[in-house]
Amino acid sequence: MADRLKGRNAVVTGAGSGIGKAVALALAAEGANIVVCDLGGGVDGKGASTSLADATVDECKKLGVQAVPQYGSVADFKAAEAMIQACVSNFGRIDILVNVAGIDRARMIWNLSEEDWDVVIAVHLKGTFNTIRHAAPLMREQKYGRIINTISEAFVGTVGHVNYGAAKGGITSLTYAVAWELGRYGVTCNAICPRAATRMTMGPDVLAGYKKRVESGLWTKEKYDEVTHVATADYLAAIPAYLATDKAGHINGCIFGAAGAFFSYWAPSKETAIYNRDWDTYGKWTIDEVEKCVPNLLKGYVNPAPPEEKEKK
Repeated sequence: MADRLKGRNAVVTGAGSGIGKAVALALAAEGANIVVCDLGGGVDGKGASTSLADATVDECKKLGVQAVPQYGSVADFKAAEAMIQACVSNFGRIDILVNVAGIDRARMIWNLSEEDWDVVIAVHLKGTFNTIRHAAPLMREQKYGRIINTISEAFVGTVGHVNYGAAKGGITSLTYAVAWELGRYGVTCNAICPRAATRMTMGPDVLAGYKKRVESGLWTKEKYDEVTHVATADYLAAIPAYLATDKAGHINGCIFGAAGAFFSYWAPSKETAIYNRDWDTYGKWTIDEVEKCVPNLLKGYVNPAPPEEKEKK
């Protein structure tokens, strides 16, 4: 065991399996005490079990640190508060918060129910807010903290997971905002955008959905091979673990791509082409003016989903 995080205390959500578990073990291997949070339900968020969290707790303890389980749902504001309080009650304070918990209800937009939308947004976006909201006052007061969120490449657009992609986009914006608000108090907030083989990304139903995308022409075979040829979560766990260390204290408001095959930085969105005009002189934009500007604004643009061409008779 190394000691980069010795004496630090962490809350990790979704720590019963996949990326959350890999991160919890990576933090424990560096000496951090861990609150292992996991509802123990299925990928779709249904059901509950204590076994997943308990197993991770046992593995953390074998690394020589203290670890306790929490079985609530991050979507529940009070349950999220209990997760943060468990860290303070058991270990004295909270230094690190890693938000990984998530579920998936994969549907095309025309088949997506209100429940499927609400529950995914609740677990991912609201759940991330919930834990940060309860950790922030404590970290602000002690003038120290490391918050690491989890997003997905789906935040720039996806197929069959609009609820998931929207939630991850929200977490991205939340990460930037929290970094701005807490940075002056010695608290950093960053996010990882991971690619790993987990039960959520490589389960039978998910793989079937990927194949349908190829069959329908939404994906190429090369895209399918790229998405499905990924390493397990333990290959990337060192990246969020590093962001939790003192060495990363100057890094704030950043999104990092993380996988077994790469480590990358996602630059924040910004305007790339602008037309300026004197609105006092010219007044409102007209449709004709907009039409003239668009070709230059969209140089190099390619429609990601053009309409199918009608068959010629």
